Amino acid sequence: MRLVSNKAGALILLAMLAVPSSGAVFAQDQVEARDDITVTGTVPSFLGLPKGPEVKGVIVSRTGDRIKVRAADGTDMVIGVTNETQVKASGGFLSGGKKLTVDALLNGLPVTVKTVQAPSGMYASQISFKNGDYKTAQMIRNGTQQQFDEQTAATEALRGRVADIDNYNIKGTTNVYFATGSWKLSPEGKNELCTVATQADGTNNALLLVVGYTDSVGDEDYNQTLSEKRASSVINYLQQYCKWKPYRMLTPTGMAESDPLADNDTEQGRQQNRRVSVNIMVSKSVDGM
Repeated sequence: MRLVSNKAGALILLAMLAVPSSGAVFAQDQVEARDDITVTGTVPSFLGLPKGPEVKGVIVSRTGDRIKVRAADGTDMVIGVTNETQVKASGGFLSGGKKLTVDALLNGLPVTVKTVQAPSGMYASQISFKNGDYKTAQMIRNGTQQQFDEQTAATEALRGRVADIDNYNIKGTTNVYFATGSWKLSPEGKNELCTVATQADGTNNALLLVVGYTDSVGDEDYNQTLSEKRASSVINYLQQYCKWKPYRMLTPTGMAESDPLADNDTEQGRQQNRRVSVNIMVSKSVDGM
């Protein structure tokens, strides 16, 4: 992204933001070139700007001075960050004696964003997150098992030994269902997700595999995107509200209208097919097979 500013400090900001954070928690999309926006003029001052909405979600990608935040319902919002954006950890604005900057905004980090509305778009006035979430995001980004505690290291080692889903045993499957064309979780679905997370947490070496599906209504491209959004909605809720650790999640996928549970020729059947399957998985190598 090209940013032209009358402020000398903007040149420093541009250099600082030139390289996006890497190491997504799970398979994450990067903001594509077509999403980039060229802004000319000065970096907006937040003074006097009207407040925008408060956004809660997970950072799924970062490009230049823009972050993409995905909410629990699967919706994405692109928000600008500037040298006026305050980055706040749960313990305060300082972490280890150093002031946090936008470099702390890692992919996979759950955040709460206070925004302001500028003529050129929405900007973050404050971004806050929990110290524990930040530490986990750093660990995953760096990818070194030495930085994880004993259980995390064991889980990562397990994931490294198996690369094919056929090498897992399915210990249980829970389906959550969706309205037509929607990826919004119902109250019942939310309760079921935390129940399955508790069940999986009590299973040794368990990982979760999340797969999204649709009914047969709509074209192939639409259904593929919809199934992926449903899977993302489930993953975000599991991590943010059910406290399921990102490193215990297998790569999610959307399967569109594949593998229907029921006949798509009836409304009752289509309702059963509009689902996300949450599978509790254990490697056969540690499950006695």
